[in-house]
Amino acid sequence: MELGEVPPNGKIIRDAVNVAWPSVLESFFVCLAGMVDTIMVGSLGSFAIAAVGLTTQPKFLGLAVFLSMNVAVSALVARRKGAGDRESANRIVRMALLITIGLTVIISSAFVAFAGPIIKMVGSQPDTHEYAVEYLQIIMGGLGFSTISLMLNAAQRGAGNTRIAMLTNVISNTVNVIFNYLLIGGNFGFPAMGVRGAALATVIGTVCACALSIASVLRKDGFINLRSVKGWIADRMSVHSLLNVGSSAFVEQICLRIGFLLFSMTVAHLGTTQMAAHQIGMNLMSMSFSFGDGLSVASVTLIGQSLGRKRPDMAKIYGNVCQKIGLMCACLVSAVYFLFGKQIFALFSQEPVILDYGIQIMRILSVILFFQIEQVVLFGCLRGAGDTKFTALVSLISVTFIRPGMSWLLCYPLAIGLIGAWLGTFCDQVLRFVLTFLRFRKGQWTKIRL
Repeated sequence: MELGEVPPNGKIIRDAVNVAWPSVLESFFVCLAGMVDTIMVGSLGSFAIAAVGLTTQPKFLGLAVFLSMNVAVSALVARRKGAGDRESANRIVRMALLITIGLTVIISSAFVAFAGPIIKMVGSQPDTHEYAVEYLQIIMGGLGFSTISLMLNAAQRGAGNTRIAMLTNVISNTVNVIFNYLLIGGNFGFPAMGVRGAALATVIGTVCACALSIASVLRKDGFINLRSVKGWIADRMSVHSLLNVGSSAFVEQICLRIGFLLFSMTVAHLGTTQMAAHQIGMNLMSMSFSFGDGLSVASVTLIGQSLGRKRPDMAKIYGNVCQKIGLMCACLVSAVYFLFGKQIFALFSQEPVILDYGIQIMRILSVILFFQIEQVVLFGCLRGAGDTKFTALVSLISVTFIRPGMSWLLCYPLAIGLIGAWLGTFCDQVLRFVLTFLRFRKGQWTKIRL
């Protein structure tokens, strides 16, 4: 049912694209920098790719509480922007910043101190353990620059300022790649530090991102301006909503990280070569994910602002438009992966065994990404409305149990090996798509108050 004037289709699509393209480009460049990082580390050997890959899930487990809070911040700021309540939005951001700083000190210290046992737990081999521990300690030691930047960028996205977040990440990842070149192999007089150099380059990039993010929230003309309000505590309803949405998103993140960690451990026990091939495949999966992730950000912003203006009808329309754009992206990326999968894999490694795995992985991935991109967009729609309890439940069922369970079954009892892990991933992505699609169609998410 229409609750007011509905803009022409052309304007709706333009609105969605204007918010989405900076986020898609941002996410793409983040993943591209990750790919370049893996290619550069790969020059050291498959052991280096595997070592860096081992740190991925522990790192994201440490980031879980921050990523969940950022979901809540984006959704709440979008609602306040739609309602025209700038003062409340800025109080929310100030309070989230204070919480972020406090939690970062605790989590960063814990991961640096216990990096060795953590890496051993996720399945490191003798030839990867030491390198993975050093990488994790450096990355988590510089965690504060990353968490502050992530939180402030989440607030900017909620306000619709996706170009600011894009610019921040593009610059920081460019710096990361430059210092990768200087520090991994030792160029232009810099020391050759190998895996340790890749970690330092990442931290240097996050320092730049942090500085740019802080500068963006000190501008007087911005909707998010931390100098424009006094006090560090938001109003009671905002605090309640932040805790409610944030806690559900945190449960979702924990479910995701436990599931991905179990999944990674399943693959790690197959051996270093299989882990290296898997890590390359996951990098390429992240590249396709970037399109869905960018559209997910647009969904959070557009749906949150529409609901803030009391227009659930427009929220549904924007959600459908973002899904259609996602399907177009999936068709394009799938064609590239299917036709040029071997050539793309060869950018990372020339080892014949890894390339053989790569051909099979890319064929499976060219099908997976249709479900992947669409379910990521649908998750963004539901998160933008604050329906994080449902997304947490879906993550618990599909990621925590289905993906690692099916992967283990196919890898070991059925003896399919690495390809079994990717078939397990396919089962997970299909289930998440079906559950979120049905939830979106029912429309109950439009009635949630934040």
